[in-house]
Amino acid sequence: MPFQTPFRPLCALVLIDRGDLDPDAPVARYWPEFAAAGKDKVLVRHVLSHTAGLPDWDGSVEDLYDWPAVTARLAARTPRWEPGTAAGYHSLTQGFLVGEVVRRITGGSVGEFLAAEVTGPLGADFHIGLPAEHDHRVAPAIPPAGRDEDYTSSAPGDPANSEAGNGMRVRDGNSLPWRRAQIPAASGYGNARSVALVQSVLACGGEVNGVRLLSQAGCERAREEQFDGDDRVLGMPTRWGLGYGLFGGACGWGGWGGSLVMIDPGSRLVVAYVTHQMREPAEDTRGMELVAAAYEGIQGL
Repeated sequence: MPFQTPFRPLCALVLIDRGDLDPDAPVARYWPEFAAAGKDKVLVRHVLSHTAGLPDWDGSVEDLYDWPAVTARLAARTPRWEPGTAAGYHSLTQGFLVGEVVRRITGGSVGEFLAAEVTGPLGADFHIGLPAEHDHRVAPAIPPAGRDEDYTSSAPGDPANSEAGNGMRVRDGNSLPWRRAQIPAASGYGNARSVALVQSVLACGGEVNGVRLLSQAGCERAREEQFDGDDRVLGMPTRWGLGYGLFGGACGWGGWGGSLVMIDPGSRLVVAYVTHQMREPAEDTRGMELVAAAYEGIQGL
């Protein structure tokens, strides 16, 4: 099913570690058109930490399938707040913002970079932009009990003033155009094993199964606190690192429908949970119950 995890920030962290991307540089250094509408001072780290002031997607779901049109639209937007001064979960937009920077640096899409530089070397079965050959393997998202495929799950913040939730329906996420498109913040396809394998890079000092993707410093960069306070979109206190949510000494994030990944470098632990049976967000504790059980298990060792 479609899955939201920190794969696009991981791609950015790899480029930062290689010296190809500077987190303190303006986004416009790599993407000149982005400087429009007062965004010349938006830094790469602002985009990675949801503090760029661009959380809203005001187009249709179908518009998301046109990468050049989406990125041009975002380049023309005016930030909702002074970049770096507040946070608001960029639920859909962060994937395009980070992805376009990756494209400008590498010349290829974020899905291509992920496949060539991350999932391919690791042998991880995860895709952004799903090839048709994998269609028969996809488990369609199932809406919560009593809901149909028109069900939308939005961030619990201020839906009257923010389009960040976008109104994406279950039927949209189950569609063929959605699978083929590269929507890096929301259209990743994989299973719990592949999610855990990729994100274990951060839990294991940058190297997994003999494949090194990051230095130790590169791994620690993900947990450098960028913001600590109330998130304007989520409507709750949140700590953001460089691409990841921070939870004590751990980092990670959740996905649409209840999926999540939690990464604890101190314990060399990664817990990934993927589901296609959705629940209402306020009622869904499945992923966190698994995280709690994992910690209980290692405490007994």
